[in-house]
Amino acid sequence: MKIKLTSVYVDNLDKALRFYTEKLGFVKKSDFSNGPYRWLTVASPEEPEGTELHLALNDNPAAGAYQKAMFQQGQPAAMFFTDNVKGDYERIKARGAEFTMPPTEVTASTIAQLNDTCGNLIQITQLARR
Repeated sequence: MKIKLTSVYVDNLDKALRFYTEKLGFVKKSDFSNGPYRWLTVASPEEPEGTELHLALNDNPAAGAYQKAMFQQGQPAAMFFTDNVKGDYERIKARGAEFTMPPTEVTASTIAQLNDTCGNLIQITQLARR
């Protein structure tokens, strides 16, 4: 089995698409509508055929409550891995993203966290070299 798709709830699809493409540098993979429903995914430009991130509208009361609780607890909705967390931090910050935690060394990795402006905290992680 392989993981090909995971979801993150967002409060606005267009705003989320701008953030994930313009700030983080992901590429739009799918964008389909059927009436009021919209299916929107992004992917890493490093692995365009790899795992997709589904930007799911939090218009379901349970989704909204879950998203809000995770944010209030400081729990990231998604984690992205990098080989250069400090370089990505500088690049993303220069594009106007708001970091809630600069690159910080923790057990076996260096992490940074940012606000995706759509109701989520996102963590960027660089694993320690062994």
